[in-house]
Amino acid sequence: MDKFLQDHPSKPRTQDEQQKVVNRLKRIEGQVRGIQKMVEDERYCMDILVQISAIQSALKNVGFSVTERHLNHCVSDAIKQGNGQETIEELMNVMKQFSK
Repeated sequence: MDKFLQDHPSKPRTQDEQQKVVNRLKRIEGQVRGIQKMVEDERYCMDILVQISAIQSALKNVGFSVTERHLNHCVSDAIKQGNGQETIEELMNVMKQFSK
């Protein structure tokens, strides 16, 4: 992975923020295991595809949540410190990958 401008948030996540993201990811992990079982049980392809779509949506929502926090803290702080342009460019590069 590329080197980023910072290697940690400018403001650490609260325990509540961290737990919400972890809980979402654990639910997604359970959904993935569910799909594995569906494949092993020879479930109908359309049922599997619907579940894959649900996981993709859930991951995008986690990504949007992390992005929103990044904008409100890391990007905002960088702008205040005069490093806004580099931080915005960094975010835009990642968002291009995210939107593929």
